[in-house]
Amino acid sequence: MSLPHQLIEKRLHEAVSAVLPDADLSTVGVRPCPDPKFGDYQASALISLAKARKLNPRQVAADVIAKLDVRDLCDAPEIAGPGFLNFLLKPVALSAALESAARGEHLFFERAAQPRTVVVDFSSPNVAKPMHVGHIRSTILGDCLARTLRLLGHRVISDNHLGDWGTQFGMLIVGWKQHLDRAALQQDPIAEMERLYKRVNAAAELDRAVLAQARQELVKLQNGDAENLRLWREMLTLSQAQFDTIYQRLGVEFDKTLGESFYQPRLQSLVEELLAKGIARMSEGAVAVFFEEVPQLKESPALIQKSDGAFNYTTTDLATLVYRLETWHPDEIVYVTDGRQQLHFQQLFAAFRRWHPESRVTLDHVWFGSILGEDGKPFKTRTGETIRLSDLLDEAEERALKVVSEKNPELPPSRQREIARVVGIGAIKYADLLPNRQSDYVFSWDKMLALNGNTAPYLQYAYARIRSIFRKAGQPEAAEPAWQQAAINLCAAEEMALGKHLLNFGLVLEGVAEEYRPNYLCNYLYELAGHFTRFYENCPVLKAEAGQRDSRLVLCDLTARVLHTGLEPLGIETLEQM
Repeated sequence: MSLPHQLIEKRLHEAVSAVLPDADLSTVGVRPCPDPKFGDYQASALISLAKARKLNPRQVAADVIAKLDVRDLCDAPEIAGPGFLNFLLKPVALSAALESAARGEHLFFERAAQPRTVVVDFSSPNVAKPMHVGHIRSTILGDCLARTLRLLGHRVISDNHLGDWGTQFGMLIVGWKQHLDRAALQQDPIAEMERLYKRVNAAAELDRAVLAQARQELVKLQNGDAENLRLWREMLTLSQAQFDTIYQRLGVEFDKTLGESFYQPRLQSLVEELLAKGIARMSEGAVAVFFEEVPQLKESPALIQKSDGAFNYTTTDLATLVYRLETWHPDEIVYVTDGRQQLHFQQLFAAFRRWHPESRVTLDHVWFGSILGEDGKPFKTRTGETIRLSDLLDEAEERALKVVSEKNPELPPSRQREIARVVGIGAIKYADLLPNRQSDYVFSWDKMLALNGNTAPYLQYAYARIRSIFRKAGQPEAAEPAWQQAAINLCAAEEMALGKHLLNFGLVLEGVAEEYRPNYLCNYLYELAGHFTRFYENCPVLKAEAGQRDSRLVLCDLTARVLHTGLEPLGIETLEQM
C-alpha cells in the first residue's frame, strides 16, 4: 500500500503534467509542512516551475488544483504565499495508513524500487597504532550511512581502507629489530608497537643515520625483502586483532578490509598512464596533476609521485577508486573522513574525472567536524594525550553501570553490566550522530548519559517503557493479539499528532540517505518519543474502553517498532527493560 504523501505526490505529478506538460516531475515533491498549522504536507515546486516560464505561480497553483483530485486523502488543498500547496490529511486516510502498518504491510517506508550500489569507505585506522577518539566519528557515521542505505534496499559494500603501508613501517622495523620487548608485545601489542615507533622517531630527529636506516628498511620492505615482509605481516595481524575487538564492541562490520598495500602493484603503471595521457606532468623531479581548469584548485596541484620515486595518498586513492569501479560497478562511492581532507578529495575527484571522463559514478566526500573537550579544545586526556578508543568505551560502560546499579540495585550484576554496555555504547554513538556532522561538538558525559533530553538513554528508555505497557496488558508471547487487527480510531489531538509523526519515518530515512545527515533521524526519533509521552499522559491506554484500548495499543506498538527500527541504522541497541 502506498502512503498518503506518496499518493498525493503521484496525483500531483499527473495534475502538473496536465498543466505543464514539459515540467521535470523529479523536482515536484511532497514534504512535511514546516509549520503544522498550515497543514500536514506541502509542495513548493510550482513556484520555480512557474517563474522559469514567466507565469504567475499562484495562477499555476490554481490551475494544478483544478486538475488534482485528492478528496479521499485530504481536505481541499490550499494555496499559500507565492504558490505553496498545503495539504491537510483526513483522519480516515491517516487511520488507514496506520492500520496497514499494524498488519505488517510496511513500517512507513518502502525499499528502493531501483536499488543503487554504494561503496562506503570509512574508519580507516593506521596499522600498529592504537585506535583513538579521532576514529569514532568516521566509524560511527560511516556505519550509520551503510545501515541506512541497506535498510532502504540499496546494495552496500563497506570498505575499511587501512593505513597499512608507508613511511612509519621503516621506523617500526628498525625498532622491532633493535628494541623489541617480546613480553610487552604479548601483553599489549599496540602499546609496544607505539613505543617502538616513538623511540625510533625521536632518535631519527636527533640522528640522520637512524633516519637513513629507517628509509633503507622501508625500501627493503617495498622491494619484497622476506624478513621485513614477515615482520610487517605480524604487525598487521596484531593490529587487526585490536581493530576487530573494538569493531565488535561497536557492532560495526565491514564487507571488505583492503588496505593501502593491496593497491601498491597498480601505482607505477597508474602514474605512467597519467603521464602518457597528459593528465600528469613532471615538476621539479616529481610527478603531479595540475588543475588549471578548476579555479579553486589552480594553486593546488596533486602530487602522485615524489622526486624520490615514492607514491602518496592521492596515487593510492586513484588506484583504489578504479579498482572499486572494476570490481563492484558502484553507482556511488562515499568517503567518510574529517573536514581537514576536503582539499585532498577535491583533487582526487578532479583528477579522476580527467582520467575517466566517461564514468558516471557519483563521488561524495562526507566530512565531519572535530570532537572538543568541555574547555572547547580538542578532546584529550588531562595530561594532553590522545584518548584511546578502547579506554573511551570502557569509561562509557563504567559510567552507565554506575547509573544502572543505582536505579536498579535489585538486578543481578550480569544483567546490570549488559544494560550498561547497551546504554554506554549507545550514548557515545548518539552523541556523535546528533549534531550536524560538519559542526564541532563538545563531548559531555553528563549530557550523553542523561535519561532526559535528546540522548540515546532517553530513547532507549522510551522504548522499554512502551514494552512494559504490553507486559502489563498481559500480551501472550506466541499468539497474535486481537488488538493488532483493531480499527484505529483517532479521537484526541495527541493521537492525531503521534499518528502523523509516524507517517513521516520513511521521508526522514530518505533524507538521511540522500544528504548523509543522521541528525535528521536522531531529531525525528526524539520528537517521536515526545509525541508518545504527550499521547500517553493524555490518552489512557490500558484503562480505556475495549475498542479505544485496542486502537491505542496499536499506536503504542507502532511507536515501539519505529523507535526500534529507527535506532538500528544509528547502530544503537534497545532493551526490553531498563
